Amino acid sequence: MRDDLIHRTDALARGHGPAQIRTSVRRGEWVRLTSGVYLPRTLYDATDDHGRHAYRAVASVCVSSPDAAISHVSAAVLHGLRPWGLPLDDVHLTYPRTSGGKRTPGRVMHAARLDETDVVEKCGVRVVGVARTVVDVAASESFEHAVVLGDRALRQGLLTRDELERVVARMGSHPGRARARRAVAAISERSDSVGESRSRVLMIRERLPLPLEQVDVFDANDRWLARVDFLWPELGVLGEFDGRIKYRRDGVATADAEDVVYREKLREDRLRHAGWVVLRWTWADLETPGALASKFRDAVALAQRGSGPVGRYVVRGLPTQK
Repeated sequence: MRDDLIHRTDALARGHGPAQIRTSVRRGEWVRLTSGVYLPRTLYDATDDHGRHAYRAVASVCVSSPDAAISHVSAAVLHGLRPWGLPLDDVHLTYPRTSGGKRTPGRVMHAARLDETDVVEKCGVRVVGVARTVVDVAASESFEHAVVLGDRALRQGLLTRDELERVVARMGSHPGRARARRAVAAISERSDSVGESRSRVLMIRERLPLPLEQVDVFDANDRWLARVDFLWPELGVLGEFDGRIKYRRDGVATADAEDVVYREKLREDRLRHAGWVVLRWTWADLETPGALASKFRDAVALAQRGSGPVGRYVVRGLPTQK
């Protein structure tokens, strides 16, 4: 990625005059990433918002002091974590200083303790490591954003819980230490999607009992029925975040989607036949205060009127996501 960049000094050395550089930018052949650093338009157009942010971050650290490192949401992008919901307008850099942090247009410069053990090389530049990145986000962004990011990093096998806890322990009197510790305690390696992570955050906020995650369910004949997103075994309720079925933009189901819906119905029928109450919720429920809690209470009440599930359940180890 660093090799893709065009530095003004290199362009001048190769015979491009200042007027030629200005013309290349004006014609849209080069995209200006930061002062004195450009990217060919073909590469800029070939990537998405995360890729463009990554190029801007690499360009910014290249023209910063040698001890600076890409950090926070920008480091999360460089590590391939595709952070959910966090704005990508500003590039974040951390300098190992006790003071002097500031914000300028398009860039946030953090002054903080930065051990060399916190820094790795990625894309040819200095980037804060994954554990420190998750903790930095947890200390400065919302609980929900931090949990979603931490879940993804753990699920992808990019860090361990021990690494996170060691970084939090080294924060000392950092003003964000308490919020970082709370987020790290809530992170789970068993979350399979943003929707599942946000669901668990909502359960914590609305003080619902926390379920088991990614559980294999078997019937009374020991026949495997399904792997479910969430399970409250003592309540006889299982939960499914319903964000996976895809439809066309015009709202009409495709043939493939109709097949998915049909197979989901058969799967749910088998689970209900085994005595489980199936609770489903959607993206809209995550945005509506009290919606999930209300559905959960209704599901528990329904389960209490039944005879309870039969069979067994197993919480297995999960393969690392790529």
